[in-house]
Amino acid sequence: MKVYIALYSKINQPTEHTSPALTEADRLMTICNSCRYCEGLCAVYPAMEMRRTFLDGDLNYLANLCHDCGACFIDCQFAPPHEFNVNVPKTFATVRSDTYQTYTWPSFLAPFFERNGLFIGVFSAFSVAIFIIIFVALKDMSALWSVQTGPNAFYRLMPHNLMVIIFGSVSVYVLLAIGMSIRKFWRDIDKNNKQIIKSDNLWRSIKDASTLRYLDGGGSSCYSGDNTNNDNRRLYHHFTFYGFILCFISTSVATFYHYSLNIVAPYEWYDLPVLIGTIGGIGLIVGPIGLLKSKLNRDLETQDKTRFGMDLAFLVMLFLTSFTGLILMFLRSSPAMGLLLAIHLGVVFSLFITIPYSKFMHGIYRFLALVRYAQERSKL
Repeated sequence: MKVYIALYSKINQPTEHTSPALTEADRLMTICNSCRYCEGLCAVYPAMEMRRTFLDGDLNYLANLCHDCGACFIDCQFAPPHEFNVNVPKTFATVRSDTYQTYTWPSFLAPFFERNGLFIGVFSAFSVAIFIIIFVALKDMSALWSVQTGPNAFYRLMPHNLMVIIFGSVSVYVLLAIGMSIRKFWRDIDKNNKQIIKSDNLWRSIKDASTLRYLDGGGSSCYSGDNTNNDNRRLYHHFTFYGFILCFISTSVATFYHYSLNIVAPYEWYDLPVLIGTIGGIGLIVGPIGLLKSKLNRDLETQDKTRFGMDLAFLVMLFLTSFTGLILMFLRSSPAMGLLLAIHLGVVFSLFITIPYSKFMHGIYRFLALVRYAQERSKL
């Protein structure tokens, strides 16, 4: 087998690629396509077996289809220190990170966020918070430290219409940037297959994504730094994902309350926006902390350590959004409400404006890769 793979790798030289990471991914997929020992672990290897050559789009597709459980590294007979040096998790982690630049719109912004993601996030949050504080101070400095209660308490500091203009404009830009990135990614991974997405394939992808089906190490769990499958990354991903969804639902319900029922924020603790948002907020504290802990405990040999800052930036912004929101809710009847509101709105603004250039896109690309895989599998 060893001789066969060595000969196969020499005969089938990797095609020319746009980055060293993609060239290395091509080499590994050529070897793995000869071995096929890991084909039962996840969706990557069955998808790989449908190909004999790998274009950039194919490799970006496979890298985003990978859920980074680490099982293939543990099981691989050619993993380091073997001379073939097969390290699929690390190589795919690099390729995935590169996709944030490859498909980002507008593309010229990608390098700034890659190198300075956490700094940009914290700086923009701080800047918006300072803007709100100055805005309030110019109207009435004492309003920052006075107790504000009852309906419209928040809007006495910043008018509702101004909030809508600021965050509405950001939302439109973010949706446009995400939409353009999705378009670029899908066109690249689906070059040779122009079929319409069928409803059953879409539904299967939604189920696989919502349950994180392939984040199980082939049936047990992800592997931690001591090479045991006791990692709780699936649980922490669920806390983060569903916490985010619940916070989005909370905001939607609050919008319905405001415009349809004429019930103005802040709401009582027993109102739906607060109940849903509190549960979601707790998820966005537990999830990011757990994911960061898991990342720190994982085998460094399987990680792309150069991109750790990008992962950290997104987790920190999610945590700060939830943390500042919960603190604001508990202290909204205190003199600290004005300052806390400015800080929270600054963090939320920063999270939104950086979403198209952050690890958030990783979830979207992974879902699209699952849709592509469901399409391919349906034709077998």
